[in-house]
Amino acid sequence: MKVAVLGAAGGIGQALALLLKTQLPAGSKLSLYDIAPVTPGVAVDLSHIPTDVEVKGFAGEDPTAALVDADVVLMSAGVARKPGMDRSDLFNINAGIVRNLMEKVAVTCPKALVGIITNPVNTTVAIAAEVLKNAGVYDKNRLFGITTLDVIRSETFIAELKGLNVADVKVNVIGGHSGVTILPLLSQVEGVTFTDEEVAAMTTRIQNAGTEVVEAKAGGGSATLSMGQAACRFGLSLVRGLQGEANVVECAYVDGGSEHAEFFAQPVVLGKNGVEKVLPYGDISAFEANARDAMLDTLKGDIKLGVEFVK
Repeated sequence: MKVAVLGAAGGIGQALALLLKTQLPAGSKLSLYDIAPVTPGVAVDLSHIPTDVEVKGFAGEDPTAALVDADVVLMSAGVARKPGMDRSDLFNINAGIVRNLMEKVAVTCPKALVGIITNPVNTTVAIAAEVLKNAGVYDKNRLFGITTLDVIRSETFIAELKGLNVADVKVNVIGGHSGVTILPLLSQVEGVTFTDEEVAAMTTRIQNAGTEVVEAKAGGGSATLSMGQAACRFGLSLVRGLQGEANVVECAYVDGGSEHAEFFAQPVVLGKNGVEKVLPYGDISAFEANARDAMLDTLKGDIKLGVEFVK
């Protein structure tokens, strides 16, 4: 397997690259790209870790050399949130970055599975899709918005609240990847009951968890380490699917024929062609149904913004 990380010198990218170096299957290749000149040094640094994963670093304006023969591309390139910014404030900068990088992906490794980390994910995935469509290489089963951070936050917060082993907590998070579009399906968590007050408070905390980190870092950054872990979990699941492992299921923001929006996060089965099957997210509570319906205008607006940016 060859995994390329675009934006590898940033806070998320370095954390992700470290985790992939230590967890990718033996014999894998890890290709690191960033515009920043430090990137080859990041690769050398990682290459000193004793695992059977070859690491190479590439810097400069053109990511092509890093993308050749990539099976999986994980894109974290872009600017991070600062205090007072929401994900939509990132749009003007990150939209152009994603468009330019996806143009190179479309030419160099159009069959790769592409996971978008760069915020605002609700919009950047739509941008990536439009670029691939324009190049005539769009395959909806090979493009993912990585929403795994919402899942691992949900697992963590629920375990803390209810005194559970976090390894035993499983929760689907549907919708999108910002604010009210993040919807954890707390009603489906096995062996746990929540009061109405707990559901409302927990849902709000999960939706605003990114702001929690931004404020705690006091202007020093956003969620990089937890996002690196989330992206690694999803990236490794893509690799496991590509290698033929059965029943690899993750929530992801995909073009999966949802009745709700063109792109929608819900559980998917991952396989050799990316999305093998989009799974129904199951029965939900009245609170969750109302929250889902209330988010749709926001989500559709985010998607439209991405489509119109490329057009």
